[in-house]
Amino acid sequence: MGHESAKNQQLEDHYFGSIPPRVAAFMRAVEFEAYKYGIPLKTRHNEVAPNQFELAPVFGETNLSIDQNLLVMSLMHRLAAKHHFRLVLHEKPFAGVNGSGKHNNWSLGTDTGVGLFTPGKTARENLQFIVFIVNALMAVYKNNGLLKASIMSAQNAHRLGANEAPPAIISVFLGTQISAVLDKIEESSEDDDIAVDEFQKMRLGVAHIPEVLIDNTDRNRTSPFAFTGNRFEFRAVGSSANCSSAMTALNASVAMQLIEFKEEIEVKMKTGMKKEQAIYDTLRLYIKACKNIRFDGNGYSDEWKEEAQRRGLNCETSVPLIYDTYISRESVRLFETVGVLSERELHARNEVKWETYTKKIQIEARVLGDLSINHIIPVATQYQTMLLDNVYKLRGVFDEKQADELNKDDLALIVDIARHIAGIKTNVDAMVEARKIANKIDNEREKAIEYHDKVLPFFDVIRYHIDKLELIVDNQMWPLPKYRELLFIS
Repeated sequence: MGHESAKNQQLEDHYFGSIPPRVAAFMRAVEFEAYKYGIPLKTRHNEVAPNQFELAPVFGETNLSIDQNLLVMSLMHRLAAKHHFRLVLHEKPFAGVNGSGKHNNWSLGTDTGVGLFTPGKTARENLQFIVFIVNALMAVYKNNGLLKASIMSAQNAHRLGANEAPPAIISVFLGTQISAVLDKIEESSEDDDIAVDEFQKMRLGVAHIPEVLIDNTDRNRTSPFAFTGNRFEFRAVGSSANCSSAMTALNASVAMQLIEFKEEIEVKMKTGMKKEQAIYDTLRLYIKACKNIRFDGNGYSDEWKEEAQRRGLNCETSVPLIYDTYISRESVRLFETVGVLSERELHARNEVKWETYTKKIQIEARVLGDLSINHIIPVATQYQTMLLDNVYKLRGVFDEKQADELNKDDLALIVDIARHIAGIKTNVDAMVEARKIANKIDNEREKAIEYHDKVLPFFDVIRYHIDKLELIVDNQMWPLPKYRELLFIS
């Protein structure tokens, strides 16, 4: 075996060594099929949840990468069936364990291959690096609500905010080194010498951004938008999502910001200010203006939610209301200025988003009601009847004192079952009535809000009672796969 073959075998062992053989065979089939379509793809490793794995493509141009991602999703569905698996791309199929998402590793480059988020070896190159970093920060800061809307869905709302998924608040993680450079620029005064001389040196630390930065940048898994060396990782995109929504919003936001940056520089230069001074002066203002979007702490904490509110970041959690950001005055101006979408198109797309949200919650409500009334309650009642029959039989065999002692556990279970059955029936009936009221609303936005506010809250309450019954009812009688079977039995 040659050196290259040995290296490839080591990579193969690393990727597949801890993955069950059946799953590894499926993953290899996906890679092979993807390769036939010209898509370089690698299985990376097990993820945190049981039977959850990561697939990673090689970087490419955004439009092509999005198309390839959708094609791979289709291939995985088809091949999973051939390997007797069921592929689950729902963002949060199981409570209490990690959901699934897509990490959009996003960067910018010139048409000659120069990475604009890559630190350079000269002061000019590093100034360019800082310019694009800061403008990306400004774009995310100005449009944090729009970026959240671009990744939000009924499914993704279950995932965001816990179990290694970023919160439903957009913030940016930069790491200690980049943050230190930006802080130093922010603290500088207008009198500081920032001129680039013939030796390509610049003060205030810009010329000394370490070349090891790419390998030395921290990763914050609680951040929805983290800088990871030479790119930003937009980690809030859902696993079933088409990435074009998020990338369109992000690219449009940054394009608009770069247009405004160029205009500001030109205005200052017309007053006689040198270009480097104009750039530095504008960067200083931007760094101060967008500082609220930078957060390097724990995004899962309640303290961050309160802090984000104080910082003025978009903290809305209602999916239908989050979609309103698409048709705000600022968003309409953004998309029309860069020539991506018109106001009419934005309103039309939002109609679809609201209707899609309503349909998903409506279908889930109907399925939940059907399972509860036609499957869960009957089997719980049947098991309760068996316990009651046992109580009566024990009383026929033993004296009253002995029978009461022997029956106390069964009687407690009978009471618990009755309480949970009543909880299910009461809440299902209320949910059905809430759905009937919501269905009479013609306006798609108002209907989606009604489903979110009045129908969706019943899900967790009904789910609580069903989960409790799952732990009580005889395993052989339970009509549905139990959690442990879904998660661990393959």
